[in-house]
Amino acid sequence: MKTKIAIVAAVAAIAAGCWFWFSAGKSKGRGRGERGVTVKEGAIEQTVEATGSVVPMNRVEIKPPIQGRIEELVVQEGTPVKQGQVLAWMSSSDRAAILDAARAKGPEELKKWEDSYKPTPIVSPLSGVVILRNVVVGQTVEQSTILYAMSDKLIVVAQVDESDIGKIKMAMPAKITLDSFPDRNVKGTVFDILYEGKNVSNVIQYPVKIKLESAPDWFRSQMTANISFIIRRKEDALLLPTTAVLDAPGGVKQVFVPGPDGKPTKKEIKLGIESGELVEVVEGLSEGDKVLLAQTKYVPQQAAQSSPLNVGGRPGDSRQGGGSGGRRRGGGGN
Repeated sequence: MKTKIAIVAAVAAIAAGCWFWFSAGKSKGRGRGERGVTVKEGAIEQTVEATGSVVPMNRVEIKPPIQGRIEELVVQEGTPVKQGQVLAWMSSSDRAAILDAARAKGPEELKKWEDSYKPTPIVSPLSGVVILRNVVVGQTVEQSTILYAMSDKLIVVAQVDESDIGKIKMAMPAKITLDSFPDRNVKGTVFDILYEGKNVSNVIQYPVKIKLESAPDWFRSQMTANISFIIRRKEDALLLPTTAVLDAPGGVKQVFVPGPDGKPTKKEIKLGIESGELVEVVEGLSEGDKVLLAQTKYVPQQAAQSSPLNVGGRPGDSRQGGGSGGRRRGGGGN
């Protein structure tokens, strides 16, 4: 019950604020300055948004050439390595058995067999970074066991909806933000648009590969990424909040501007780039012009019985208020 009362009270408070906002704007222009915005010059982008992940461009799994036992691990996860560099040493099953028997006979016997029966090296097949170490020293491994995984470089693969894939072009710039680091942006460029889509929850998505200008050291494989593909960008556009623009019949766009008598007046404009909360004005306004916000259409002040303060009143209050607006004003709250 308390929750219901709280919700009703919150709705009433919001409605009361809206009623006061319109009422103040009607009375001799008071409050219009607080509701207005100024046309300003700035940069705006038209983008296509997508999600994806950080992945290796080429991921290589390293497996042992023989069955045996891991004797030494030279590198760990995150280590940059060169092609041909030794990553680990292992003994074949025969060498491991001989060394164990020699170890029981003493250090001299062990050293004799270690010198005469050399271990097998595990070498890197390419230059890159070790992104996975999957074994420990002393572990017995089969030829199918993955010892390491390596990546030559990290890229981002975005999953773009079928409705947007036609807007994506080769060499298109993109901005990447990771869920793990939401306050950091990384720039990239589209270098591959795959031909085969995937059905994800009844939506066809196409993978798009993005090459990073430089992969920061805090990038990790499989991190979730948010991608903004930049279709168009303008540095010196005239900008307005989207909420200031009204839709008129025939696709016409309008705004409210202060009229000669101080009352809001509609004015037709033409738009360019639209980007979420901002739009570009290409005709009808100039920099510095005042525009009134238009979250809702302008409505003249209503009689007191239609005040939103009646939200919390009894069902009969709205019917009785029509004949006694002055006496019933605010009565719904008592």
